[in-house]
Amino acid sequence: MKSVDDLGDLRGQRVLIRCDFNVPLDGETITDDGRIKAALPTLTKLRDGGARVVVMAHLGRPKGKVKPEYSLAPVAKRLAELIGSPVTLADDVVGESAQAAVAALADGEIALLENVRYEPAEESKDEAERAALAAKYAALGDVFVSDGFGVVHRKQASVYDVAKLLPNAAGYLVAKEVEVLKKLTVTPERPYVVVLGGAKVADKLAVIDNLLQAADTLIVGGGMAYTFLKSKGYEVGTSLLDAEKVEAVAGYLAQAEELGKQLLLPTDVVVSPAFGPEGPATVVAADAIPADQMGLDIGPDTRAAFAAAIHGAKTIFWNGPMGVFEMELFAAGTEAVAKALTETAGFTVVGGGDSAAAVRQLGFADEAFGHISTGGGASLEYLEGKELPGLAVLEEGN
Repeated sequence: MKSVDDLGDLRGQRVLIRCDFNVPLDGETITDDGRIKAALPTLTKLRDGGARVVVMAHLGRPKGKVKPEYSLAPVAKRLAELIGSPVTLADDVVGESAQAAVAALADGEIALLENVRYEPAEESKDEAERAALAAKYAALGDVFVSDGFGVVHRKQASVYDVAKLLPNAAGYLVAKEVEVLKKLTVTPERPYVVVLGGAKVADKLAVIDNLLQAADTLIVGGGMAYTFLKSKGYEVGTSLLDAEKVEAVAGYLAQAEELGKQLLLPTDVVVSPAFGPEGPATVVAADAIPADQMGLDIGPDTRAAFAAAIHGAKTIFWNGPMGVFEMELFAAGTEAVAKALTETAGFTVVGGGDSAAAVRQLGFADEAFGHISTGGGASLEYLEGKELPGLAVLEEGN
């Protein structure tokens, strides 16, 4: 996989770069600009090298329709502030506005195309449709740089198909993400602890299969923990439950025992009769959840146990919050895990998505962790052992 440094002198060249600017918004206000900041090293290198930079990115899921609430206008504004240069925003993706914006670029200038997911063919399963759109992207650039790690697990026109049409390379962000994930999969320093949380068990079952082989300790919290507790025969009340996966999860508990791996589940949880910030919040044992209440965070004994396991590790990967961290009443579990990660001398990786948003919302500095990934789904699929199309196409070279 070539690096952006391998592309040589790019002065005067149109560099088409795919970034991941799928940032959370409150109206038009960006509430976490971490993904924009993560793209700055590559964008700054290209700009300072005199390239004519054409940025492709997505925001949300407009599903092939132009929806103003998914416009990249707030991103263009914030990117300009962070990089200290004007950023021209095209009104469309590959139409007249995009073509004019690219044609007007001088050396060292940046244009941002509108949300690539406004184009129906961007996410099409039809290869010919995607290829036709990719050809329009390629007409706007001389070389292609892939720097949107959060989408490299997707076979999409701006990620995969365009890389086949232009000389390509990985940006600094993608290269760094791959380097970190190799540390987790090839020769992790041990003990290796993986912390999984969040709501969706189904999304993480395959990675659990792989991680039970790779990790020494697997910690399960968040909404997915209730499916594990149910598999042990516990009452979980109205907690989040993936009923179809209870049997599969019981198999993982048995597998962990056979392999001699530690699989830690909550021993106490914070419950409430309703989902909301008002509570009331009560701590109960994990095997004593009232039938009319729901678990919304891990309890104090669990926090201490999870933190102790993290403190004793040399390598820690964390993906998914321990509770509804957006509500102060149910944020203590996620905060305890984040704090433990900042206190250990081990190599710590926060696996993107909600985990990255949580640590920032809870006031932790990015520098307090070894690495904060920009791609939750991509990280998990890499750890699952899957081939990621957006990386495979770069490794093929062009």
